[in-house]
Amino acid sequence: MTVIAFLGAGSVVFTRELLADILSFDELRGVTLALHDIDPERLETAELIARRTASQLNATPKITAHLDRRQALDGADFVINAIQVGMYAATVRDFEIPAKYGLRQTIADTLGVGGIFRALRTFPVLDGIAADIRAICPDAWLLNYTNPMAMNVAYLGAIAPDLNVAGLCHSVFWTVHDLGALLGVPHEEIDYTGAGVNHQAWLLRFEHRGESLYPRLDELLDRDPELRRRVRMDMYRRLGWFPTETSEHSSEYVPWYLRHDSEIDRLRIPVGDYLGISADNVAQYHQTRRGLLAGEPLDLTREATEYAPQVIHSMVTGTPRRIHANLINKGLISNLPEGYAVEVPCHVGADGLHPEPVGDLPLQCAALNRTFVSVGELTVRAAVDGDPRMVRQAAMTDPNTAASLTVDAIWELCDELTAAHGDLIPPALRG
Repeated sequence: MTVIAFLGAGSVVFTRELLADILSFDELRGVTLALHDIDPERLETAELIARRTASQLNATPKITAHLDRRQALDGADFVINAIQVGMYAATVRDFEIPAKYGLRQTIADTLGVGGIFRALRTFPVLDGIAADIRAICPDAWLLNYTNPMAMNVAYLGAIAPDLNVAGLCHSVFWTVHDLGALLGVPHEEIDYTGAGVNHQAWLLRFEHRGESLYPRLDELLDRDPELRRRVRMDMYRRLGWFPTETSEHSSEYVPWYLRHDSEIDRLRIPVGDYLGISADNVAQYHQTRRGLLAGEPLDLTREATEYAPQVIHSMVTGTPRRIHANLINKGLISNLPEGYAVEVPCHVGADGLHPEPVGDLPLQCAALNRTFVSVGELTVRAAVDGDPRMVRQAAMTDPNTAASLTVDAIWELCDELTAAHGDLIPPALRG
């Protein structure tokens, strides 16, 4: 029997979607689902979701719930990681403290000071997860959803290179899906390849029946001035390749937009957007829990888009699939640094997950990716070496932070964030 462990199962909306996708596969309807969360109430809610989902789908999984992570990992074939260290309170600190210094952020979970400090909070927990998997289920696949994706996958590659790790994100899928809808082309008819780093990959192939869809997108942009008022449309028109993450995300990975009031207005950038999203997630958790306790059915109608259920199904049944995943760069993208995490196409089947080497990215795309990677490399190295100066150096190299603040302000900001997050930051980095 296939055993799937969920770490951070209390992320109830995400858990509900993953469980619905998993239990919709005939071959996975009898799996074991081992749920883990450190919050007893959220764990109870996750178990209620699992049991309600199984009932509504007429599936018969074995469901267990564990406050002890090691118990959840016992016998696991797959480990889905969806933890958020510090929860909503830490997210608020990551926005409100930088804002005092005049630093604007939109999502703050991938790059910039928000991404750096989210990574530093997460790394100690990844240490424990890696040690437990190595001891309890060393052959399991660790499927990571936790952001900052690239930093977390790179950190796991540095501390536990022996583990099977893949970072999964739906940004490439939804970029192609939404562009197809914009152009009137069904997603299933589009041939595409994305490559780069997570949240800043590029559509290198975007075709319909052998013809590039880029000329059609160009025509649409020429006709529609309002469509041009989006960050990634602006980036595409200037760089020639479409970035695979939302405009909100993309705006804070480059130095060009957030420091200028005129650009925020021109491109309709929602500064601080993730605070509202996070608050809505908290509200949705409470609403979902109330509904479960009242015996209400779950809404399971959605398009199955998450990669983890597809990866598990392919490995269990041998059904071949092509997805995009985040792995350590070992000859996968030749003009990005070896050893850091990159996002590339992969083939999945009974023999595991195998990446497609991409070769060189277009030079302008690689140039932007390198600035992105530099921040992550320094953050990972800061944690591995226990060097607090490297945390500040990571912030200094971040494009948006460097464009917005003086170096003295960057160091003061890092000092204040370190103090504010307290025990969540590794002890060696609290200096």
